[in-house]
Amino acid sequence: MSRFEQITKLLQQVAATGTPVVAGAGVLAGGAYLASNAMYTVDAGCMALKYNRLSGIGTDTYKEGVHFLLPWFERAITFDVRARPHTMTSLTGSKDLQMVNISLRCLCKPDVAKLANIYRSLGLDFDEKVLPSIINEVLKSVVAQYNASQLITQRELVSRMIRQRLVARAADFGILLDDVAITHLNFSPEYEKAVEAKQVAQQQAERARFLVLKAQEEKKRTIIHAEGEKESARMIGDAIKANPGFIELRRISVAKDISTLLAKSANRMVLSSESLLMNVSGDGDELAVGSKKK
Repeated sequence: MSRFEQITKLLQQVAATGTPVVAGAGVLAGGAYLASNAMYTVDAGCMALKYNRLSGIGTDTYKEGVHFLLPWFERAITFDVRARPHTMTSLTGSKDLQMVNISLRCLCKPDVAKLANIYRSLGLDFDEKVLPSIINEVLKSVVAQYNASQLITQRELVSRMIRQRLVARAADFGILLDDVAITHLNFSPEYEKAVEAKQVAQQQAERARFLVLKAQEEKKRTIIHAEGEKESARMIGDAIKANPGFIELRRISVAKDISTLLAKSANRMVLSSESLLMNVSGDGDELAVGSKKK
């Protein structure tokens, strides 16, 4: 028997005994493939769609848990339906042509009833494709309706209008916005310097007004004081004309005050009663004699 005939006979024997083994291995491999690809898991906070090679994307959605599909014919498309933050900064102009740098933060998520349309038209990264354009559009349209000062004093109104318009625009793409807030609002350095200079000028004007009012009050007080002194002098003159003893009464009152102060002092000294206006009796006698002569 030649070597070629021996090799042919050996291959025939292997083929006769190895076919069932190969078939069994193929069945086991196919079963393992089907078992591993016929199930998929949807995580918490996510929802899934099914894509069928024959019918396309289905409209049914699947919540978290284990689900089944046909391997190769179907595959799962998982959406994260939790709210995700998105921050956008836009440089726009106000009504009075001031440049405003405004930052907006929103929480967005897909509408679970429109997941199939979102995937067909936008894909899984829908927020990155839609939000930058509509946020810029809404910010520029709303900020252009207000002056720079109104953006600060009416910030709540501006934020509400931005939210209303942004929610309406996002709904056209099947996107829901849970929250919209203005986080930063900055103006150009030139405008900030102008506002600061205006505030300083207003403070200086208020101070000047206060000084003017203070001077006017001081003037009134001086006039009133002078009129009081004038009236006091007139009354004293009338009292002296009517009763010359009024001067002696004033001397007695002054001498009483001086003696009270000296009595409280801890120092001991000898002073002339004439210099302290305490020689009341002599002057009184002279005054009385003078009045009698008259």
